[in-house]
Amino acid sequence: MPLYTSKSVLLGLTALFSAAAFTTSADEITTFTKGGAAIGGTDPVAYFTDGKPVAGSDEFTAEYDDVTWKFSSAENRDKFVADPAKYAPQYGGFCAFGAAMGFKVPVVPEAWSIVDGKLYLNNSLKVQERFEEDVPGYIRKATLNWDIIKEKNPGDLKEPIIRD
Repeated sequence: MPLYTSKSVLLGLTALFSAAAFTTSADEITTFTKGGAAIGGTDPVAYFTDGKPVAGSDEFTAEYDDVTWKFSSAENRDKFVADPAKYAPQYGGFCAFGAAMGFKVPVVPEAWSIVDGKLYLNNSLKVQERFEEDVPGYIRKATLNWDIIKEKNPGDLKEPIIRD
């Protein structure tokens, strides 16, 4: 069944993403923050170098877009500082699948993928599975939607944006 043919699927997605969106603020680089650190303190460079999420340390931090980023090593911190756009997650750190639907949704560090050298995070492992069903299509939709939603407060995004 195609994603957009069932009204109940759309209503379910709207409820899921709207409820999650109300817990965030519009100016966060990522919606998953603990102790004020992006991606809950997870080292963004480790996704590329270690192939998995790795906890960052208070010992190795950097500021980017007014957000604190934590790293597992000085080497990873220095790589990030040299080219933050290369390592920072897409869509401001919000869920890639959620952005494809027109929402800003929190993420978990375990639901991730690197596609064409870019980091994409998702809301859960279940959402990650859904994202992987059509990665190019969801990235295309999310990129188009991001131009519309990037400056909006997550709580104001109550209806999905449907892109074909």
